[in-house]
Amino acid sequence: MKNYSKKILIVEDEMSLSEALKRKLSLVDGYNIFVAKDGEDGLSLALREKPDLILLDIIMPKMDGMTMLAKLRKEKGGKKIPVIILTNLSDAENVEEAQKRGVNDFLIKSDWKIEDLAKKVKEKLSQ
Repeated sequence: MKNYSKKILIVEDEMSLSEALKRKLSLVDGYNIFVAKDGEDGLSLALREKPDLILLDIIMPKMDGMTMLAKLRKEKGGKKIPVIILTNLSDAENVEEAQKRGVNDFLIKSDWKIEDLAKKVKEKLSQ
C-alpha cells in the first residue's frame, strides 16, 4: 500500500545511494521523499518539512550526521523524529553516540540491501 502522506528525509552525500533510496521509497513504496546532500541542508529541511523519518549518513561535507543529529534534537520539532543512521562506520563509539541521541537504528551500508532498509522504514513508520 502506498502512503503519500508519510515524509522521509534522506541525508546522504553519496548521490548514487540517495537516488536509489529515493527511487525505491517514492516510486515503489509511495513515500514523499526529500533529499539533502549534507548535514546543513538536512537540518534545515528537517526543521522545515518535519519528516516522519530521517535516513542519516554520518560522514558528510559541511556538517556531519552526528552534529546534525545533535542540533536536530535540541529543536522542539526535532526531538521525536525517528532517525535511522546509514554509515560505513561500525565502531562502537559511533553506535553508542547515536543511541545517546535517540537514534532508532544503526545500519552499516555494506550489510544491507535496499529491500531490507525499505522493510525497516515501513516498520518504523507503522509504530
